[in-house]
Amino acid sequence: DRATVRQRKTGRPVKFELTESTRQAIDDYLRITGKKPGEYLFTGRRLGGHMTTRQYARLLSHWLIDIGLDPHLFGTHSLRRTKATLIYRRTGNLRAVQLLLGHTKIESTVRYLGIEVDDALAIAEQVDV
Repeated sequence: DRATVRQRKTGRPVKFELTESTRQAIDDYLRITGKKPGEYLFTGRRLGGHMTTRQYARLLSHWLIDIGLDPHLFGTHSLRRTKATLIYRRTGNLRAVQLLLGHTKIESTVRYLGIEVDDALAIAEQVDV
């Protein structure tokens, strides 16, 4: 149910969920491409190399255009931030979001989400200890 990727920035592994449809699509992709364990899932232009951040951004831009969205309004980072923000808004669980994002400091997660001190205090007040 989960996959692990190594964060480029920190080199630490971060786990994330895979939906059944995503898992099936990846299984189909692996079967069609003949990828072996240890190979990059998505290769770039260089033989055997990984897809670069820029290549991924270009690909995402094309996908956005294909579905009628403005690629200037969305990007790779906004997708990452959107998922984290939705989880935080629905649960108020900063620690869960911190783990999902792979942040070592909760302060980084607070800044990343743009949480104000008043918001954090309101959430803290809802928890009886």
